Amino acid sequence: MLLCEKFILMIIAKNIHKYYDSLHVLKGVDLHIKQGEIVSIVGASGAGKTTLLQILGTLDNPAKESDTSLEINKENLLIMKDKALSKFRNTHLGFIFQFHQLLPEFTALENVCIPAYIAGKEKATTEAEAKKLLDYLGLSDRINHKPNELSGGEQQRVAVARALINKPAVIFADEPSGNLDTASAENLHQLFFKLRDEFGQTFVIVTHNETFANMADRKLVMKDGLIV
Repeated sequence: MLLCEKFILMIIAKNIHKYYDSLHVLKGVDLHIKQGEIVSIVGASGAGKTTLLQILGTLDNPAKESDTSLEINKENLLIMKDKALSKFRNTHLGFIFQFHQLLPEFTALENVCIPAYIAGKEKATTEAEAKKLLDYLGLSDRINHKPNELSGGEQQRVAVARALINKPAVIFADEPSGNLDTASAENLHQLFFKLRDEFGQTFVIVTHNETFANMADRKLVMKDGLIV
């Protein structure tokens, strides 16, 4: 396990609640995740895994409780205005989903570049970095192919490159291998550890894949809206 020598906390969440009308989905989750740690989150459907991941990734908001807090990379996210939060999300966080969500009209290279363009980065520099990432992920000969010309595993690796283009501190992944065959899933799982070891990113991964969950530095089990 590769962790920072001083065990810097990358994510600190306290008393996270979430309600959907009368349904109490998250019931006061507390969570600390270290820099460079790969954490898996498992549990039955409906346990609150994806809801928690979306809140940690600032894609959703927790209920407003007096002692609720969320910090990532020493930034207090719950006090940020929308514009500042969007900028933080774009530059500090990366996302990988079960369904890769690549834009079908764009090539692999163009899909990878999108987050960097949103961040206002220069086109030539961005394309050079995207090509470097795609080459690193074994896709140098696929950069001009559109998603429907790529295999499922290749599409997911393009999505990984897109998540990495802004050099985020944290990667959030929701069932990233759930739509892949066994060999492609295993390759993706090994890739996460390689990326962590080489670039030091923190990974928070919701998965139903028990083998992968058990490979993580730490496995968190959710049940009825709480980490048990």
